[in-house]
Amino acid sequence: MKIGIVCYPTFGGSGVVATELGLELSRRGHEIHFITYSQPVRLELLSNNVHFHEVHVPEYPLFHYQPYELALSSKLVDMVKMYDIQLLHVHYAIPHAYAAYMAQQMLLGDGILVPIVTTLHGTDITLVGSHPFYKPAVTFSINKSDAVTSVSESLRQDTLRLFDIKNDIHVVPNFIDLDKHEHNFTDCQRGMMAEDNERIITHISNMREVKQIPDVIKIFYNIQKELPAKLMLVGEGPEKEAAELLTEELGISDKVIFFGNSYEIDRILCFSDLFLLPSRTESFGLAALEAMASGVPVISTNTGGLPEVNIDGYSGYLSDVNAVSDMSSNAIKILKDMKTLNTFKANAKKQSKNFDIHNIVPKYEAIYEETLDKFLVTN
Repeated sequence: MKIGIVCYPTFGGSGVVATELGLELSRRGHEIHFITYSQPVRLELLSNNVHFHEVHVPEYPLFHYQPYELALSSKLVDMVKMYDIQLLHVHYAIPHAYAAYMAQQMLLGDGILVPIVTTLHGTDITLVGSHPFYKPAVTFSINKSDAVTSVSESLRQDTLRLFDIKNDIHVVPNFIDLDKHEHNFTDCQRGMMAEDNERIITHISNMREVKQIPDVIKIFYNIQKELPAKLMLVGEGPEKEAAELLTEELGISDKVIFFGNSYEIDRILCFSDLFLLPSRTESFGLAALEAMASGVPVISTNTGGLPEVNIDGYSGYLSDVNAVSDMSSNAIKILKDMKTLNTFKANAKKQSKNFDIHNIVPKYEAIYEETLDKFLVTN
């Protein structure tokens, strides 16, 4: 099958999932065309089955904001015609599903039939989509898609609650390539980050307000009062500067390392003992799953899709949003002795296997085939 994938080409969860999905589909014999404004960060290798097509947005002084949706729609039309793309899989309702529908209608005028599969990832629904200004466009885009998936049951329920949806929404969870998390490092270089007696705590995110970065630091502050520890903060975002100031105010800046964006997530997780994700909301919690796949237990909130990923008392612990004291206590409970820590590490690894890429991608393939058959019959 020839599949066009549209996503945000960034470090965010939706872009990572879309890229990993496309790469796995290519390994399964499909021809994949990534169509976006820059090469996705996880798209390390192009091949005969993997192609990247950049969307250029010409600068026109007439426009106060350049029309990316228009440029994307036109590019989709051109790529479908040039490469005989059979199906478009777009990640995020706005602007991608909206642009794909415009392209689909233009192609219909030429007698070309291309169905659209839309995957909802979270902020397109809970943040952007719920805004009154965008709500009609999001509703329209979802209802005009030929198939719709969401990355968790929680997100599916949020979508049905917030919008007047006529389409069925299939839950296809995010996934992890467990093969990539089988660490073959002869040395994780743990000694470069911490002393042998220190526990290493990690948080990875885009450091937006929703990630509750101050809570990450406060939880760590409580942990390091009870046992020797270091905190690894990975990512860039608007909350980073305030986080740096908070570590100084608490007198722990010498125990906190800010990495910025990193391509060595696997190595950082290799030497981590605990992962913190006290987010206000998470549609799924891909960062938590990546940690668990590396055998790192997770302390998280119980919001959104996180309870579908992190099992309370097994792979980690769940707490209410802002419950810093409870999360701190749970973290110390895991870290206080090696036997308990090793049990949680093993459980986290085991839980992550439920989301192995080889189990999840066939679900997308089945949706593609069903959607394509139904679309061709009804059109």
